[in-house]
Amino acid sequence: MSADRGQLGIISCKSGDKFAKAVVEYLKEKYHREGHDERFKYIKTTETHFANGEIKFSIDEPIRGMDVYVIQLMDDPLSDLSVNDNLMALGTALNATFNSDAESITAVIPQYPNSRQERRKGRESVTASMVAAFIESCGANRVLTIDIHAEAIAGFFHRARLDNLHASRQLMKSMLSRELICENTVVVAPDVGSAETARYYSRELKTDMALIVKERDYSKASTVVETRLVGNVTGKNVVIVDDMVATGGTLIAACSLLKEFGAKEIDVFCTFPFFNGSAVEKLSKAHSDGIINSVTGTNAVWRGDQFKKENPWYMEVNVTRLFAKVIYSINHMKSISNILDS
Repeated sequence: MSADRGQLGIISCKSGDKFAKAVVEYLKEKYHREGHDERFKYIKTTETHFANGEIKFSIDEPIRGMDVYVIQLMDDPLSDLSVNDNLMALGTALNATFNSDAESITAVIPQYPNSRQERRKGRESVTASMVAAFIESCGANRVLTIDIHAEAIAGFFHRARLDNLHASRQLMKSMLSRELICENTVVVAPDVGSAETARYYSRELKTDMALIVKERDYSKASTVVETRLVGNVTGKNVVIVDDMVATGGTLIAACSLLKEFGAKEIDVFCTFPFFNGSAVEKLSKAHSDGIINSVTGTNAVWRGDQFKKENPWYMEVNVTRLFAKVIYSINHMKSISNILDS
């Protein structure tokens, strides 16, 4: 069977290399089983970082007429490249692909950068919209991401379309395989913003739900006046669900509050274990103090095997196969709605 969108090609930027290779392994197996190895190609490229910070991306073989997927991770804890470095690298890779006459170009970015800057609260930029315009101007026809922080970002794209995958099924499989879900389990939203996510998990897992509500003094920076718990966690095992863990401060404060209200073991699940700043040290201490039992993230933030060995409280769920399945379906003009909705 031939693909209707042309030969499938994968390009990886430097920070997306490990994620891309995991996607490639699945696609290789898939095409080999079908006996159509010629329908798939991992494209040779060169990403050059100059001393002054400029970035050049070159494609080292013909890709004319191909259906190309450019894979990049913006927040890369295994390198010293910044989010802005990796965003520019993505842009140069997309534009090089466009200039090489690919038939269609998809930016595969599990982490959508600046996604928390999706609305204007004062005299400030709506940076998530700027990112969308940048990706489109570089030549992308489509964008694949996962658990985007604000679904309204899809409206920032005018020529390209954005498809948002969900890690919920993979995370719930981890919960169930570790027997964390029982009659004594409560799903907790650490803030109002994550309430809808927690409600979804609670409904799917058939558990009770609780919510932490914070009243802030907006006349002062980062000032919480009162924190309240809506729901009951006394004597319960708690599962906290959120899209990301950044500095870890808000999460640890929420877990400490739950402990004060009588929660037993607390396990945290997120799509993006960014762990910025001193988050790893804070989470390690919270684990040793008995506040947090475990934190589970996905490899949408590629932390590597060494990190897992050094931090036994951290567990990981693989989402590369999910991306590979969507890429394969798009290339073969198959419906992806059942994958996006899962």
